[in-house]
This record gives sequence, structure tokens and C-alpha cells, in this order.
Amino acid sequence: MPKDIEQRLDNIENRLARIESQLRGKATQVQTPAHTRTVPHASIQPKSDTATPPQKSEDHPSLVTSILGWGGAVALVLAASYLIRLAIDTGWLTPVRQVTFAAIAGLTLIGAGFALRNFNRQYAGLLPAGGIVILFLSIYGGHLYYGFIEMKSATAAVVVVCAASLWLCRAFKSDLYALFAVVGSYSAPFLLSELQGSITDVVIYFSAWSVIFSVYAIWHGRRLIYLLALYFALIGFDMIWRNHAPSDWIPAFVFQTAQFIIFGIATATFSIRHAAPMGSDTAFAHLPALLLFYFLQYALLKHHLPALAPWIALASLAIIGGLYAGSRMILKKSLPGSELLLWCYVALVLFHAGYVESVPEKWAPWVAFILVPVTAFISLKRGGRLDISWPLWAAVGLIFMINYLRVIFDTELQAVPGQQWLAIGYAFLLYLGYHFSRSQEALRGAESLLLYAGHICAMAAALHLLQEPIIESTAWGLLALTCLGLSLWRRNWLLGQSSLLIFGATAGKVLLYDLNDAAPMARIISLVVLGLTFYIGGMLYQRMLGVGAKP
Repeated sequence: MPKDIEQRLDNIENRLARIESQLRGKATQVQTPAHTRTVPHASIQPKSDTATPPQKSEDHPSLVTSILGWGGAVALVLAASYLIRLAIDTGWLTPVRQVTFAAIAGLTLIGAGFALRNFNRQYAGLLPAGGIVILFLSIYGGHLYYGFIEMKSATAAVVVVCAASLWLCRAFKSDLYALFAVVGSYSAPFLLSELQGSITDVVIYFSAWSVIFSVYAIWHGRRLIYLLALYFALIGFDMIWRNHAPSDWIPAFVFQTAQFIIFGIATATFSIRHAAPMGSDTAFAHLPALLLFYFLQYALLKHHLPALAPWIALASLAIIGGLYAGSRMILKKSLPGSELLLWCYVALVLFHAGYVESVPEKWAPWVAFILVPVTAFISLKRGGRLDISWPLWAAVGLIFMINYLRVIFDTELQAVPGQQWLAIGYAFLLYLGYHFSRSQEALRGAESLLLYAGHICAMAAALHLLQEPIIESTAWGLLALTCLGLSLWRRNWLLGQSSLLIFGATAGKVLLYDLNDAAPMARIISLVVLGLTFYIGGMLYQRMLGVGAKP
């Protein structure tokens, strides 16, 4: 056979072999799903206590599995309770034996959880959870119900069980144990009666636990722990103080301030240590605690130090601002969640301590008038962003709206200096806001509201300053014509359309009010003014439509 023919046959065989190999590989990929392919031998790791199980369902049991597990743990606790009750009825189980066997049962459940931890960490953690509950009940039962455990021993036992609960939280990676530790720690003064003998002792006890839980939360990497501790500390102490020593307000003030500083530092340190700034959801989770602190402390100061209460609130705002600035400087990046929380607190202090509590009523309308341009200047300095600073605008808007209604209806303005100029000033400010909002994309939805509110305020100014009905109606008509003229000049459809509101109000005022009990000549003049105004307004409106004013 010629050599060239042999060479060609060899090439054909090689090509067929490559094609067959490729087809075999594709068939294997089709038959084998991506998630069941064989893992290379080099990536296989031996099992250990700290290794992550290969299947997610083992670490996170299903709802049915969790229900069954909790049901089993509860059944074991109930079985132990009935066994103890049977022993009591027969007279064999003395109080000391009851508490002892209950404590042994709790320790047994904890040991069983560790024995099953390699099988499933989270599911096995249900047993130690029940054991912690039994240990707490044993301590409180031995101290309160039977009285053979002294206060110092009971306190020490509570501390030990809380420490064990925090250790289990770390071992089983479950926040449930942290919740048990927080509840057990802060409930001790309610159940161990002698701890309530001195409010100063309670301050020290609660503050010590606040530091411990804050440090543990930072070390464990869970904000939920110090947040739970903050809620229990503030609410629990306030209940104890009001019920047992309401006259000792200085320790209460010291405690509230200490909690504010402890948990404020914990919040900032957590973000810095874990390089994990707060998001908006995390910020809103902190907001109720911040509001709780503010109102608890302000209520105390309002009663005992009313003159200093707003200044102390301002000092707390300065502390939060300092923590935010320090965290941002260290992390060297924006902190949107922390900034949102800061603006919320700024809005609260501004509205409550700054406006409601500090501004005299006669100066309130002018303060509201000044706040709007000041806040607008701050927003412009920040680039006109409203995504995070909206709480400040909400507070300023609420203050402005309250006084706007006072100006419109002329309510309690007799003592306000320069009250005759308020309506004109508010109308001018609203028109300026309308003009400014047209150039700001974030305020596009507010331009109509600002424009119509300005019209209403301008009409109210005519009523307050002019005493003759005919002159008032004439001023309204001139305002409507001015809007139409400006709409033609600026080709502004919204401004021209808004003049219809003024025309309608003018017609209603003339027909229902000006002509009522008026002299014949006054009626003639009113109707002539109304007719001329409407006729000229109609021509201008038609011209506006003809030139195609842009919306």
C-alpha cells in the first residue's frame, strides 16, 4: 500500500478517535448534574468538630425538624417536672433534693447536646437550651420559693449560668443562648429581692452586665446581643427605679447616661472592628432603643432639671455625632446607616428639645420661617441629597406646616412680632421653594404642592392686610393675572394652570361674600372687577395654550 494512503488512513483514525472522545465527554456531562460531579481528591478534607458540614440542611434543620426537636426538649422538661411532683407527693423528695435533681437534669441536657453536636450542631443545641432554662428555674426556685439558697449564692449562680449560656452561644452558634443570658441577667433584680435594696447597687449590677454583653457582642460578631441587652437594661431599670426609689433621680440619670455611652461606644467599636458599617435595616433596629433612651431621660430631666433638659439632649446629640465622625475617620468610607441614624436623632432633638420645649410661642412662626432656608443651605452643601437627610426635612416640614396653618387661619398670632408680614413672608418662601424645586430632580413631585400652598398663603395675606372686600378680591384677581403672565413669559404650564384655583376662589368670594349686604355701587364695582379679571384671564389663558407652554 502506498505510503500516502497509509498516512491518510492514520489521520482519519486519529480524527475519529478525537471525535469519539469528545462525544463521550459530552454524554458524561449531560448524564451527571453539575452539583453531583466528583470533587477532585485534593479538595477532600477530613471531618472535624469545626468543619462545615457538606449539606446545608444539616446545619439548618427544617421547620418540621425544629418543631419535633423543641417538642422533644419540652417533653423531657415536663417529664422531669412530673417525676419531681410524684416524688413530692410520696414525701421522698425534699426541697433540697428537688433543686439538686433539677440542676442535674439541666446539666444532663447540656451534656447530651454536646454528645450530639457532631451529628447536627443546631438541632443538638435545643437540648442545652432546655438545660439553661432548668438551671435558671432551679436557682430562682431555691432562693425565692424554698429560701435555702442565700442571696449571694443565688447571685453567683446566676452569673455562672449566664456565662455558661454565652459560652454555649459560641459553641453552638445560636443567638438563643445569648437571649437566655440577657433575660437571666437583667431579670435577677426582679427575682432576687435583696438586690433591690439599693438603687445604686442596681446601677452597678446592670452597668456591669451592659459592659459584658457589649464586649461579648463585639467579640462574637452579633449586634443583636448588645441590642437586646440595651432594651432590657433601660426598661428593667426604669421599672425598678419607679417602683422602689423614684426620689433617687440622680442615680437614675447617671445610669441612663452610662448606658447611652456604653452602648454608643459598643455600636461604633463593632463597626470599626468588623469593618461592617450599619445598613438602613440595622439603623432602624437601633432607632427604637435610641428613642427609648431619649424619652426616658428627658422625662426625668423635665421633672428635676427642666432648664437643663434641652441642653443635655443637645449634648447627647453631640456625642452621637462624635462617634459617627470618629468611625468614619477610622474606616475612611461612608457610613450610610450610621448617618441615617444620626439624622433621625438630629430631627428628634430639633423638633422636641429645640422647638417644642425651647422656642417661645410668640417666636415659633419666625423660627419655622428661618429653619427652611437654613435646612436648604445644609442640603445644598451636601450636594442636594435627600436620601439620608430626609428625617431632618421631615422635622422642619412638620414645624413649618404647624405654623403655616397658624398663619393661614390667623390663630394666636396677636403676640407675634411683625405678625402682619408673616403671610407675605410664608408665601414668598413657598414660591421660592417652588422655583428651586423645578431645578432639583429629587423635589420634582413637590413643586405642585409648594405652588398651590403659596397661592393659598398669598390670598390669606390679602385678607389679613386689606380690610375692604372689593380690594381683597381685586388683589386675588391681580395675583391670578400675574401667574398667567409669568406662565406666558416662562412658558410654564403648571403656573398658568394653577391660576384657575385663584380665579375660582375669586369668583366664589365675590358672589357669596362681597355681594352679600353690599351697597348697589359696591356690587356694581365688584361685578365689573370680576368681569374684567375673568375676561383678561381668559385671553391670557388662551394665549398660553396657543404658544404651547411646556409642562
